[in-house]
Amino acid sequence: MKELVSVIIPVYKVETYLERCVDSVLAQTYENLEILLVDDGSPDGCPALCDKYAAADSRVRVIHQENMGLSGARNAGIDQAQGSYLSFIDSDDYVAPDFIESLYEACVSTGSQLSLCRWMYVHGEELPREEAKTAGCKTTEGGGEEGLRVYSRRELMEMLYDPDGAYFVVAWNKLYRRELFGEIRYPLGQIHEDEATTYKLFHRAAQGAFVDRPLYGYFVAPSSITRGFNPRRLDWITGVKERLDFFEKNGYTWLMPQALQAFADGMIDIYFGLVDYQPENREDRQRIRELVRQGQKRVGAYGRFPLRTAVGYWLFVHVPGIYRILLDRVKSENGKQ
Repeated sequence: MKELVSVIIPVYKVETYLERCVDSVLAQTYENLEILLVDDGSPDGCPALCDKYAAADSRVRVIHQENMGLSGARNAGIDQAQGSYLSFIDSDDYVAPDFIESLYEACVSTGSQLSLCRWMYVHGEELPREEAKTAGCKTTEGGGEEGLRVYSRRELMEMLYDPDGAYFVVAWNKLYRRELFGEIRYPLGQIHEDEATTYKLFHRAAQGAFVDRPLYGYFVAPSSITRGFNPRRLDWITGVKERLDFFEKNGYTWLMPQALQAFADGMIDIYFGLVDYQPENREDRQRIRELVRQGQKRVGAYGRFPLRTAVGYWLFVHVPGIYRILLDRVKSENGKQ
């Protein structure tokens, strides 16, 4: 019999979408499932819906708790899960019928401790049944299946900075061996919690398998298209700074120039968000400029930034207004090409 897989679904204010999500999990071709619906103190009809599913299907268990946020809900599921594997699905998203089976078989066939798949933005439509891609696939010494790429621990870390890095950093398009988590939990009260956690799981895995098909649907609701600036984006700085310290401590030093550049670029974007929407927040703006300045020094132990990038960071630290004018001009020129 195949091993038990625990699917953890945090639930909060998703009454409109919850049934679609849970139904997609109940319809999985992989049947040996434990489905943990973590009612995170939802004030709508979600708690009753969760209990309804538990009464109808013995594979469903409900955890009712006071609101602790997404990280707290995931952590509650991890703590109570009984499966050999864990998977997270956000409650407004949904998955293809072979989501679990494909990821499980990828782990088993390659001897990997985790697996992941492509995801796509959806608006409620069915996920396409695309054939797996084969170009550029990496395989184990014993060969590999079409559309199945195997990444070493080192390569998993490197993929965090790849153009396809979004597939790797998020929590919810993956299947994990339970023991990977050990003492690892998602940080309470933070957004960008996957940025602060996934690299730790990669560090504990010998390798990971990538199923090159879109098996996960990331739902884009009309209300999610918002303008403005969320000050909680500052959590990203905290999580990624800790990741840089982790890289230094655990020997991933070849990644530092690339990681420091990505860190600086992300902080600069947040800086100008603060300028536009929180002009009174001088303290965090100054902190960002100081961190970029420190990054210019820190990179020297491991390599260097490209010259144009280094000059740009110098301008940002000393005259951010001029930097922005030049950056906008470059973006405008690139847009015309």
